[in-house]
Amino acid sequence: MGTSIYKINKGINKSIEFKGLKAQYIWYLGAGVLALLVSFAILFILGANPFICLIIIAISGSVLVVKVYQLSHKYGEHGMMKKLAHRQIPHAIRIKSRGIYRKPKTKK
Repeated sequence: MGTSIYKINKGINKSIEFKGLKAQYIWYLGAGVLALLVSFAILFILGANPFICLIIIAISGSVLVVKVYQLSHKYGEHGMMKKLAHRQIPHAIRIKSRGIYRKPKTKK
């Protein structure tokens, strides 16, 4: 038999990573950049000075990039979703009626 060459996908179950950003943080950064583009267009249409628009967008963009990278490094791929899910777990279950402790009625 001849030798066959097959390509092996070694990163098949790995999460997407782009320059240190992992998984959903890439989408957060993309949405933020899109929001900055729209806000620049709105400021420009409203008649603000273009240089002031650029300064505002540049500062906002740098803050956005820094915050998204901080979130990515702090929580990792699934950490932020786990933290948000943990907030929804109740601390205690309170029952105000004693109805669940009564004996069920038996049919005769």
